[in-house]
Amino acid sequence: MLIIPAIDLRNGKVVRLFQGKFDQEKVYSNDPVKVAKYWVRQGAKFLHIVDLDGASSGVPKNLEVLKKIITQVCVPLEFGGGVRSMETISELLNLGVQRVVLGTRAVNDAQFLKKACKKFGENIIVSIDARGKKVLTQGWNKTVSKTILDFAKELKEVGFKQLIYTDISKDGALVGPNILGIKELIRKTGLDVIASGGVASLKDLLKLKCLQKKGLSGVIIGKALYEGKFTLVEALKLS
Repeated sequence: MLIIPAIDLRNGKVVRLFQGKFDQEKVYSNDPVKVAKYWVRQGAKFLHIVDLDGASSGVPKNLEVLKKIITQVCVPLEFGGGVRSMETISELLNLGVQRVVLGTRAVNDAQFLKKACKKFGENIIVSIDARGKKVLTQGWNKTVSKTILDFAKELKEVGFKQLIYTDISKDGALVGPNILGIKELIRKTGLDVIASGGVASLKDLLKLKCLQKKGLSGVIIGKALYEGKFTLVEALKLS
């Protein structure tokens, strides 16, 4: 089970939102590169970077910060937020991003999704961001008609083998992950899942680890690490 620290960027700073609400933001650092280096020193093998400005505007806005992180850390990373064209995917991969995270455009444009999967393969991954059973897009501001399971099954038909699943109601709330939702997603789709949202303790990680053999491939952790609920070193020992 891969433990993945999250670095959420807004206005060039490292922040965390509460349940995806932009008016409930806490700034943790003015130096994202320093934060990335810290997680790597603590043992991170992979980083998850989100451009929150990009997610809300539709175009990545923190690429200069991303470039600095790529040149100064030695681990692979994935990047998402405002990635809505084939050209942007290519640009990010050329910068050195290992895996590009797709959201809004993947939900709304089936043809784009097929073309992207065919061209970029495992260098892209789709994040299903949901509240309840409904999928949200555009920086978590718009609800679409399709359900989590419907969209996940579409991804499988297209050829994806893995996805990111974020329960927005849990994200940044430190209330524990949606274990039942993750179980259902794995069981009904057969896809590998990277879970995001709600991890608050090492006990939560132990619960998630029990799903590893069933198809949980990784866990993205944000606020719990920034708030010192446990250390990355401690989390990695459980993985």
